Amino acid sequence: MPRDAHKQAAEQHDEASKTHRTAADHHDKDDHKKGHDLSQKASDASRKAHQMSNQAHGKSQSKAGAK
Repeated sequence: MPRDAHKQAAEQHDEASKTHRTAADHHDKDDHKKGHDLSQKASDASRKAHQMSNQAHGKSQSKAGAK
């Protein structure tokens, strides 16, 4: 269902955002190794969120076209 796909994509975006903020906090505290590791994790989560958004959009488009 497209609605579920959009919700899952939004949740992934939220998780990526939280990880980005946590990485920034570690960088501010001069814990650059942990900050870098979290930045990499956040970047991966952002890519996954983007892919999920594209898939959700595709599902919405195909459902709208079927009407």
